[in-house]
Formats: sequence, structure tokens, C-alpha cells
Amino acid sequence: MGKLFLIPGLGADTRIYKHIDFQGHEVVFINWIEPQKSDTLSSYAQKLIDHYHIEPGSIAIGNSLGGMLAIEIAKRVELNKVILISSIKSIDEAPWYFKFFKYTRLHKLIPTGKLTTLEFLIEYAFGEMSVEDQQLFADMLRKTSPDFIKWAIDAILQWDNHVIPKNVYQITGDKDHVFSYKRIKDATIVKGGTHVMVFNNARVINTWLKNIL
Repeated sequence: MGKLFLIPGLGADTRIYKHIDFQGHEVVFINWIEPQKSDTLSSYAQKLIDHYHIEPGSIAIGNSLGGMLAIEIAKRVELNKVILISSIKSIDEAPWYFKFFKYTRLHKLIPTGKLTTLEFLIEYAFGEMSVEDQQLFADMLRKTSPDFIKWAIDAILQWDNHVIPKNVYQITGDKDHVFSYKRIKDATIVKGGTHVMVFNNARVINTWLKNIL
């Protein structure tokens, strides 16, 4: 079996997977590299392929933004499996507000320097968390490049994928406030799962991942 590449979500890093058991697998943790302003999710995925030497037969696991990038990687490299957690596989599963922000461009009004200090949005968007978990997510957000966040928000809103690669597995929660399970087709639905269930509902996610892997 090929290497297992773990891709975090926006405003997070690979600590999002700290409670996931990958024993028996050769794991590569993907950290963000700085994009060019002109990069799309597709071209950025190619940069990850080149930088981390992602080869055919590998497995990609992506959380949120990481899942969208995993899809783009799989369109370029024939992967063994693509596992999306709290993510979407095409623009058809995107929430209504994608179009709203894409065309109004209101997100552009947020100063770049403020993008890593929006900690008050964490619990609202991601779901209820312990104080310790909130502190960890705030730390991950603060340590993410604000320029990367600014680029990623725009790249996400411009994403227009309609191609579903082979061997895609999707796990989402029925309490996800970012990507509603009601818009997602053929996914495993985790009862009570929030947008960060990979972190705070790891026991259930570990069970599903063991079955898939």
C-alpha cells in the first residue's frame, strides 16, 4: 500500500489529526506551502504533488479544505483512495453562501492582518468544543499565514469542480455548520458530528477509517 498523505483544513495544521490512529501506515503530514496569488486549488494541488512527491497508488485524507485539495490531487494522480472528512467533492455540494461571497466579494473587506485573529468564529463555525480544544484551534489559526488564508478563501470560492475521481470516500457530520450533510451525496453520516469531528469525535472517525483503509 502506498503512503498516506494527511491534508489539514483552512486555519488548521496537522494537529487536527492528533487523535487519529494511523498505526501500520506510512504517514506523510502535509504542511501548507505559500501559494502564488494566481494559484487555483488545482494548480496548488500540483505544487503539493511536486513538493511531497505524491505518487500513484497513494492515499490522500483531507479535512475540509484539505478534502477539496485531495480531490484535485486525485484528478492529477491516480490514487488508491481519497478520503474526505467534513469536506465536499464538487461544487454541487457547496453551501449557498459560496455563491454569495463569490459574487459580492465581501470577504475581501476583511483586513489581511485580522484573518488569524477571528477566534470568536471558531465555536460558531466548528461546533461546541472544550476550552482546551478552543485554545488549540486558536493557536493553529494564529500560526497560519494570513496571506495563505486570504488566498485560500478566494480559491475556495472560485472552485468549480464537477469531476469526481475514482475511489472517493466521504465522511461528514449531521451537525456540520460549514458543509451541510443535506447537500452531500453518498457520504457516511456521523450522528452528532461537527466540522471538526476528526478532532473531537475521533473514536467514531477511527472506526470508519479502519474499515476504509
